[in-house]
Amino acid sequence: MKRYILTGTPGSGKTTILRHLQQRGYATVEEAATDVIARKHALGQDEPALTEDFIDEILALQRDRQTRPPQPGTTVQIYDRSPVCTHALSVFLGREPSALLLDELDRIARHAIYQPRVFFIGNIGFCEPTAARQMSYEYSLVFEQVHRDSYRAFGYESIDIPAAPVPERVEAIVRVLGGSVPGR
Repeated sequence: MKRYILTGTPGSGKTTILRHLQQRGYATVEEAATDVIARKHALGQDEPALTEDFIDEILALQRDRQTRPPQPGTTVQIYDRSPVCTHALSVFLGREPSALLLDELDRIARHAIYQPRVFFIGNIGFCEPTAARQMSYEYSLVFEQVHRDSYRAFGYESIDIPAAPVPERVEAIVRVLGGSVPGR
């Protein structure tokens, strides 16, 4: 199984790109942080990132999604973020990485869970706030650099996907993936 990561600036279009890849037949895995934030909001927690278990909850959901058996015939999966992104989030929030996070980073490295080249989706010149993402464009650029630093520190290489119309960005990714839909 080849597992590829989409990462990059908040609000850069990762989820939109993931949807387009899914429509083209690629197996995709949703971002975990958005779901954790939505669940915490539903429980009445206005600032989920301030809760002590925030990082580990994201990590647990990421691991759960990564370890689920894929559909038969699936040879490629594309992930909207990874535990390396969770490391970047921990750093961005000024927190020491938890033991759980460090263990997961060790596991994914030891078992080469993800491809060593990640798709780094570049910023599009603004960052639209959402319920899950309350961040200014300026902070999103800082967060972008923290992601680059984390991926580099863990030995990953970035494949930059610059701002462009979504179909062009999707085509750039498909070219790297070899052009054909896995399992077909």
